[in-house]
Amino acid sequence: MDNLSTVAYWEDMPLDCLSIIFSKLGLDDLSTSIPFVCKSWSQVSSHPFFYQIVDFRLLELSPSSSFSKIFSSQYSLPRFTFSSFLKLAIARSHGAANEIRFSPLFPPSMEVLSLASLACPKLKVLGLPRVNFDDEVRFLNLISKWRDLEWLEMDSKPRNLREIAEQIGIHCSRFYGIKICGLIGKEDVSGIVDFIPKIEVLDLSGSRIGKEEVLAILDGCRELKRLSLKDCVGFEADEEVRCRARGIKIFEFEGCRVEDELRASVDQSDALEQMFMYFDDCYEMWML
Repeated sequence: MDNLSTVAYWEDMPLDCLSIIFSKLGLDDLSTSIPFVCKSWSQVSSHPFFYQIVDFRLLELSPSSSFSKIFSSQYSLPRFTFSSFLKLAIARSHGAANEIRFSPLFPPSMEVLSLASLACPKLKVLGLPRVNFDDEVRFLNLISKWRDLEWLEMDSKPRNLREIAEQIGIHCSRFYGIKICGLIGKEDVSGIVDFIPKIEVLDLSGSRIGKEEVLAILDGCRELKRLSLKDCVGFEADEEVRCRARGIKIFEFEGCRVEDELRASVDQSDALEQMFMYFDDCYEMWML
């Protein structure tokens, strides 16, 4: 019988097998654990394939978290910053990243977004938390860098949504859908209808929007395949609305309602938005 005492080492495993195993891991393991096992593991884990989808929502990024402490230790950093981790992820993507989603707890600075626009030209999906009012104009200038952008998701509606829609209509020929939440007014709707009328998916769940604006969307975006207005305030899906929406494959309106005190609610929302913007600025300064 042949000698069976030969020892099999993990580092001798075929690279294809390692790739399959590593594809099941998250960004935390790929950046802090796997690269420091051996040279072959480091080589495989740094492949751009694993950084095509960069979802920061799945990570605990607070400076006191175990991940942050390990990351700082492994890369000999005096302290953890979100920008340092993002730069590592983007560098390893080598321009192949096609989806980036930021955590609402750790919103990116405009410098970080500028870096992403330059290093990730093939981006198709972008998920953003609240964008500070002062940065909304600067964000407009970045859209032209993402000509392959197909889906934009924002935790709150920017005040310059019409201008953003215009830039998308000019530069992003493959764009098909957007998800936003906030106070949707006539100018916002006209921006969508005027500049991206061929949009296929529009998710306004949880927003405040009137019946007139809903009808304008239904009349102006004839290629909609899915319209989500769940839990919206300001209109009810009456017979007229449902009749106009008959051509849409998926029309979601569960929980939508009219409130008599909508204006008071809107004013309160504006006050809260200003407060959140203030805390965003304070937190961004602390992180950097």
